[in-house]
Amino acid sequence: MEVGAVAAMRYVKDGIRAARLVMQHTKHTLLVGEQASAFALSMGLPGPTNLSSSESLAKWSKWKENRCQPNFRQNVVPINSCGPYHPRDSLDLTKEACSKAKLMETIESRSSLVGLHNHDTIAMAVIDRMGHLAVGTSTNGATYKIPGRVGDGPIAGSSAYADDEIGACGATGDGDIMMRFLPCYQVVESMRSGMEPKLAAKDAISRIARKFPDFVGAVFAINKNGKHAGACHGWTFQYSVRSEEMDDVEVFTVLP
Repeated sequence: MEVGAVAAMRYVKDGIRAARLVMQHTKHTLLVGEQASAFALSMGLPGPTNLSSSESLAKWSKWKENRCQPNFRQNVVPINSCGPYHPRDSLDLTKEACSKAKLMETIESRSSLVGLHNHDTIAMAVIDRMGHLAVGTSTNGATYKIPGRVGDGPIAGSSAYADDEIGACGATGDGDIMMRFLPCYQVVESMRSGMEPKLAAKDAISRIARKFPDFVGAVFAINKNGKHAGACHGWTFQYSVRSEEMDDVEVFTVLP
């Protein structure tokens, strides 16, 4: 089993190619940050490249004007500002000050921070003519994430996992929650134990939902014979399939 991943890269557009270079040309599994970018450039990928767009810059400016709300911070002060932030418990706050702080706090549910329109994970699994399986994930991360955050995309077993003997899985959704459960590893191991893809996918999602009823996420599963299914929680999920026998891509809709 071969694995390669990169995270928190800058100035390099093609993250999935960089991950493949890690897999093919190093004995490591994961490279991160500026050194991951330097590695990708040294291996011939184009760059440095400005990855900002007029749309992303406008969105960032609007967010700053809104006092950096919403964001992923919790139990910090000040609350409704762009910081600098400090742990709430580390400050000598009076009960009255704490009460006022709580009244000012804007409570954002995780479902409002992670949804259809504020993240962009793409996962793809393929089976070649020799029966070999491969799966990959690429993502720009969560909108409004804290600098330095790494999600589930580069974590083997979380957003993607494959085993030639069994099948493959891809995932999308609230990566900060999902990576705690390694759902794609769970899906493949459930199929190894005899579960069909549909049941394996549902089982992996239900394990997360039992602990985090408000989480948003989905997985697709495919076994080595090409049988596939999906499962989701908190939203309606769609995935696409194409094979040699098909004239065009078919889109499958999965209801929560």
